[in-house]
Amino acid sequence: MPQFDLPLDQLRQYVPAVAEPADFDAFWRATLAAAAEHPVLGEVRPEPTHLRLVDTWDVTFAGYGGDPVRAWYTRPAGAAGPLPAVVEYVGYGRGRGLPHERLTWPVAGYAHLLMDARGQSGHYAAGDTPDPRAGAPGGPWPVTWGILAPENYYYRRLITDAVRAVQAARALPGVDPGRVVVAGNSQGGGLALAVAGLVDDLAALITTAPFLCHVQRAIEITDAEPYGEIARYLAADRTAEDAVRRTLSYVDGVAFARRAVAPAHFGVGLRDTVCPPSTVFAAHNQYGVANGRPGPPRRVMHVYPFNGHEGGEAVQVRRQLAWLAGVLAAPGDATGPATETTEETA
Repeated sequence: MPQFDLPLDQLRQYVPAVAEPADFDAFWRATLAAAAEHPVLGEVRPEPTHLRLVDTWDVTFAGYGGDPVRAWYTRPAGAAGPLPAVVEYVGYGRGRGLPHERLTWPVAGYAHLLMDARGQSGHYAAGDTPDPRAGAPGGPWPVTWGILAPENYYYRRLITDAVRAVQAARALPGVDPGRVVVAGNSQGGGLALAVAGLVDDLAALITTAPFLCHVQRAIEITDAEPYGEIARYLAADRTAEDAVRRTLSYVDGVAFARRAVAPAHFGVGLRDTVCPPSTVFAAHNQYGVANGRPGPPRRVMHVYPFNGHEGGEAVQVRRQLAWLAGVLAAPGDATGPATETTEETA
């Protein structure tokens, strides 16, 4: 796939006027306040894995509406003292899988909480968390469940789960509650970005090719899934466009990015048709501009001109590890220059 979006020099300056509903903040305050009525941490059960260098627990916490959400909690075996924690969110269509599949963060010395995605399973990794509230009108795909009203929309529930995962991580034994990081790729990157806009005391954000950013542009320029699923839904229901656009405005990653405070690490492939580069830059370029703080958060973007949705893969992970170590070593240095863009072909 050749590059199909804006040229890189235009992407660096791309600041679209992504509209927000007037009650965006009130909507999310009310949503999270309702979730907070439920005690967050449920069962924490040791999970046998036959891995000698890490310890794992099967965690259940209360997400949206108090619904039980599953997660894997993994940390270096025998680690002493509270550790910084990385809360990770999975990509679209997959669940949390098996605990030995995601070991990068715990073997790097972090506590790691991998959240299941309610109602999703089967794309590369199985899930263990149903979505008991998926009955609102919508299409057959999670991205369209309840899409006719923001109150019923699937991503209202999933984003709430993601915020609650941070709260659950802070309540787990062995976690330093003051050093919690959120991370993810694609859908997981979009969830991490949303959490960064809703939780103002995170240690850092790590997001690659975040989904649900500048959504109106995405559904206009790509038919790749999952955005293509929204377009197909609108092709079938020709009267739903206004309602769908309104719903999506409550979960657009650009709105969350504007409110974010934590230092951030971004990544994007310029040939990505799944999460087009302009949608990622739209969030990156407006990151922290409306957070009420005196300076913009420190942030970095790694660009991979010859890669698609896979982005930098192992190279990007190596950079994330190095960057996060530096951020945690200097926690008071949260603001910085506008953008550092590294162009690589890896």
